[in-house]
Amino acid sequence: MDTTAPLDAVAALTEWTLPIDGMTCASCVLRVEKALKKVPGVVEAEVNLAIEQAHVVARADTATRAALQAAVQRTGFSVPDEVVAGAAPVVAVEPWWNEGRRVAVAGLLSAPLVLPMLAGVFGQHGMLPGWLQWALATPVQFWLGARFYRAGWAALRSGSGNMDLLVALGTSAAYALSVWLLLTDHSGMPHLYFESAAVVVTLVMLGKWLESRARHHTVDAIRALQALTPAFAHVIGPDGTEADRPLARLRVGDRVVVRPGERVPVDGEVLDGSSHLDESLLTGESLPVAREPGQRVTGGAVNGEGRLVVRTLAIGAETTLARIVRLVESAQAKKAPIQRLVDQISAVFVPVVVVIAVITLLGWGLTMGDWTVAVLRAVAVLVIACPCALGLATPAAIMVGTGTAARHGILIKDAQALELAHAVRIVAFDKTGTLTAGKPALVGHVAAPGQTADTVLDWAAALQVGSEHPLARAVVTAAAATGQTLPTANGMQAQAGRGVVGVVQGRALRLGSRRWMEELGVPVAPLQATADGWQSQGQTLAWLAEVPTENTPGTPQLLGLLAFGDTLKPGAREAITQLHALGIRTLLVSGDNRDAANAVGRALGIDEVRAEVLPGDKAGVIATLRADGTRVAMVGDGLNDAPALAAADVGMAITHSDGTGTDVAMHAAGITLMRGDPRAVAEAIDISRRTTAKIRQNLFWAFAYNVVGIPLAAFGLLSPVVAGAAMAASSVSVVSNALLLARWSPRGR
Repeated sequence: MDTTAPLDAVAALTEWTLPIDGMTCASCVLRVEKALKKVPGVVEAEVNLAIEQAHVVARADTATRAALQAAVQRTGFSVPDEVVAGAAPVVAVEPWWNEGRRVAVAGLLSAPLVLPMLAGVFGQHGMLPGWLQWALATPVQFWLGARFYRAGWAALRSGSGNMDLLVALGTSAAYALSVWLLLTDHSGMPHLYFESAAVVVTLVMLGKWLESRARHHTVDAIRALQALTPAFAHVIGPDGTEADRPLARLRVGDRVVVRPGERVPVDGEVLDGSSHLDESLLTGESLPVAREPGQRVTGGAVNGEGRLVVRTLAIGAETTLARIVRLVESAQAKKAPIQRLVDQISAVFVPVVVVIAVITLLGWGLTMGDWTVAVLRAVAVLVIACPCALGLATPAAIMVGTGTAARHGILIKDAQALELAHAVRIVAFDKTGTLTAGKPALVGHVAAPGQTADTVLDWAAALQVGSEHPLARAVVTAAAATGQTLPTANGMQAQAGRGVVGVVQGRALRLGSRRWMEELGVPVAPLQATADGWQSQGQTLAWLAEVPTENTPGTPQLLGLLAFGDTLKPGAREAITQLHALGIRTLLVSGDNRDAANAVGRALGIDEVRAEVLPGDKAGVIATLRADGTRVAMVGDGLNDAPALAAADVGMAITHSDGTGTDVAMHAAGITLMRGDPRAVAEAIDISRRTTAKIRQNLFWAFAYNVVGIPLAAFGLLSPVVAGAAMAASSVSVVSNALLLARWSPRGR
């Protein structure tokens, strides 16, 4: 009985990651999953053959480590003692040299059995005596091949079958036939088949060894990320002295020194110093980014030329790097929806193969009367039909694809997001913070007749010095870029809802809205046409005027006009172009006014613009787009776009350059774009398409080996030795094909 508990009935859940030793094929995966799901309190259990791990979600008050471990052991596999709750250790493949030694010994023992056969092709006959063949084949069969008997027997005890059972049955049949012929045939030199049994065992061992070595490379991305964190940090003590301290002993608030060329050990805020940081392994951004006091730094980045003093804000599991590692591990441990087909096939695969082998045995034996040939044909069927490649086809591609994407700053939360992204046909963008910088900038300023543009900018900036208003900072920043010394302003005072007043160079100035200008009697007609043009582009306007006071008589006079806009992100236009090249329609969904949204849409070439949409209504827009079955992706900054991100088939959260939005992004979206570059949207879809293509290729070849190989073996067109070589090649080719994804890189970068 399946005791899986519904999620809504669970008060407290805990996650376990269990490394599992001994799995060899998709049938093993299915057997372990069934056993774990029967443990009381288990909500979810998924087993990944490529990394030999099980991810279990269970009720904290019911399931225990001992119960999970016992369930796995009942299936014939083992769980190493270092398993801990909530941990996700990187796959620990058996040291290649240990398995390599066993393969070498098996090869040395099998070679004398095969070489005389090869010599016979060239007319040289010199078969070894039968008893010597038996002496060479026996240790290969029962010592080096003991693993197949142990795993096969464990599968039988649990009521299922696996690759090991097929290999054990096939090689045992060939070995037993040879022993029987050796004992009963008195012709002196009977034709024996010890070489078939020994070579098949050797080839299967060789295939598993090559597969293990290849699987090491599928976790290179995780190893690279884990290696980014240094072991020690230079901590400034209360007396101002520096001392090296292990990261485990750091505390939030500690001041840490990062010297030139060193990796940043913590997430923190720069207190002193300035430098450039290389964050390429975290965000995929190849260019160094400048960091100054008040700005955030991320653990794992490489410091450039300057010495930095950083106040620690996050340590250990709470750092951005640690969360990235957990996210990538989680994605690699999860199953893709397409894997369900493999699981369904694996459930009946081994029993069907055994039936086919029995039919082959009886068919050849009864029709030809030669039971020796019949046994060999049945052995070939059992050996060629290894489901190992089926079990590796999907997880191997997902591991390499998600790892490669992570190296380029594309974090894929789970396999479902990866698989769905390839079918996306519409990408909907939020505007502010996604396609635009999210910070207003001065995009234009003009002077009224009789004034100069430079003077207008200087006077406006003088009125705004010291203000924290976003528009004020934009004016001061633009003026500072000219290198001119600003005049001094006196009597500055903010007028709520209107603007600011002050005296600059003896002139009583007002900077604010058009409505305020009209209230003050300032004639705006001289710049009305310019204002209309900027407003049609969605820009925010500020009017500068001189208004007489009791001390400065005269008439109100218009001095100039300033326009503010949220500048487009570098690469935003290219991002839309890339999506169009992929055959994807683009949509802008924004809460801004219609003029501003339409202006951005025109500038970027977006197909459709929907403006003045409230944050809560964006999810409804996404639902409408999905109504006809079209796959839709939503791209937002992860802050107020969470409902829309969740409503889309694939939510993509784009983080800001200062690191804000990362926490929300990792929880709200299936894909997080760490680089803050809109071009990463097309890159995420591209890697999804390539990974999905690899999954399909792997499944095709995995099925092809069996669909083609089993009939050939059954009709006597494959010897057991050739069948063993083909079976070993199937697993290696699937993993090797997946590893080709590691060569992927974003176009143009």
